[in-house]
Amino acid sequence: MEVFQGKSIFKGVAIGPLLYYGKKETTVRREKIEDTEAEVARYKEAREKSVAQLRQLHDDSVKKVGEENAAIFDVHAMLMEDEDFCEAIENAIRTQNVNAEYAVAVAGENFSKMFAEMEDEYFKARSADMKDISERLIRVLTGEDEMHSFEEPSIIIADDLMPSETVQLDKEKVLAFVTRLGSSNSHTAILARTMNIPALIDIPIREDWNGKLAAVDGHTGTFYLDPDEETLHEMEEKRDRDLEARRLLQELKGKKNISLDGKEINLYANIGGLKDVAAVLSNDGGGVGLFRSEFLYIGRDSLPTEEEQFQAYKAVVETMAGKRVIIRTLDIGADKKADYLELEKEDNPALGYRAIRICLTRPDIFKTQLRAIFRASAFGKVAIMYPMITSVEELDKIHTIVAEVKKELTADKIPFKDDVEEGVMIETPAAALISDDLARKVDFFSIGTNDLTQYTLAMDRQNSRLDVFYNPHHKAILRLIRMTIENGHKGGAWVGICGELGADTTLTETFLRMGVDELSVSPSMILPVRDAIRKSHAYPEKE
Repeated sequence: MEVFQGKSIFKGVAIGPLLYYGKKETTVRREKIEDTEAEVARYKEAREKSVAQLRQLHDDSVKKVGEENAAIFDVHAMLMEDEDFCEAIENAIRTQNVNAEYAVAVAGENFSKMFAEMEDEYFKARSADMKDISERLIRVLTGEDEMHSFEEPSIIIADDLMPSETVQLDKEKVLAFVTRLGSSNSHTAILARTMNIPALIDIPIREDWNGKLAAVDGHTGTFYLDPDEETLHEMEEKRDRDLEARRLLQELKGKKNISLDGKEINLYANIGGLKDVAAVLSNDGGGVGLFRSEFLYIGRDSLPTEEEQFQAYKAVVETMAGKRVIIRTLDIGADKKADYLELEKEDNPALGYRAIRICLTRPDIFKTQLRAIFRASAFGKVAIMYPMITSVEELDKIHTIVAEVKKELTADKIPFKDDVEEGVMIETPAAALISDDLARKVDFFSIGTNDLTQYTLAMDRQNSRLDVFYNPHHKAILRLIRMTIENGHKGGAWVGICGELGADTTLTETFLRMGVDELSVSPSMILPVRDAIRKSHAYPEKE
């Protein structure tokens, strides 16, 4: 038996045979082509087929991991059709008389290197995406299968897994996945948690492990290769306890989110669109605490119209049947791009022109969205949440625009509810520090712990080199959260948490004792968090 210590990115225990997932090495040879136009046509046909694959993968993945996580396929489709990338390939075929596979390989490598050398973190991340889409194109051109297939349930081992690869794994046959590379805060890690697949990183995997028996302990981050009988028995017992715990969670459906000492809070879900609502309802979510409206703007060539947005919001609101639906206004910029907005390149986009800053300087976009949201309010219980707020002045400008929108809707005799709740996301240290002032102007706060953590610690949470320093439980973060809750209540606002810390059950009792009113988590975490609430105390013990 060999034992390796890695990092856990999702708890759970798995026992089974190992399946090495290695990318198929496709040797791309340079070939001389006489009929270049026919070769360009062959490339275009492969591109169309690849884009169709990506669109289908998006639709299939929504069912597994929700709209937000499936959006990676929309990004890949956009890159696949990028004008500069396409021109580079077609130009190489025509001027160098080379085959499409070779032109794609060269263009993919050049664009990947170009992105990798950029300072902008968003574009750096696109480096791996360019490799991914180039490999897809080459597979289509050469007629190779897209993914490894496997018959029996297995523990997947790999050097690394792209998000696009992770969501394609057959969840019914994947016991766990273990990689050598990766970050505990990466997109792939978030996908693993969403899919409830035990996962480890930082394990020095080898291809010759393929077929061997192994055990994964996601609770401790331990990997056992060829476990002995004693270890195997211990892991089997631990796995059975986990499975029983999951079964017991199902019995919590219909139960209240109430602490041992009687405090009841709201437990909502984060969604990216209508397709996520089924998961909210099946997991007994009490409402939608974060509707990420930016996914209506991504993966398209132009702004969504008022009518398109209205229909999307209305469908979610009607399906939630009177339960609160909190719609976050456009939060685009930083790592979320829409080329048609023609946003200028920034040295530090996470600190740049994004979210409410775009809305306040382009009020035509903002008013269109607000009109759609207020129209949807006539069909259920809607609340509006504004992201990336840093000042009272921003809030005053928002309220002026909201008043204009209401006046226009009234003049147009379009029905809407005048008492729609309005709130702000507390995701910057500035907002937390002036939360006493903000609370007097809103109905609620929702604390976005992901951005609040990285802005407070001055660390990019996607940077794997910072994992050893990145601490979302840092005392400074918890102090800002406590301050926000206390200031919110003093000012008459209720306070929720919608970031990943809301689903961290090791902090559930801490948040209850701070006085939080609502937690919004991914649909799959609703029942585990409900269980944690029902096992926690919210008030100091009486002497």
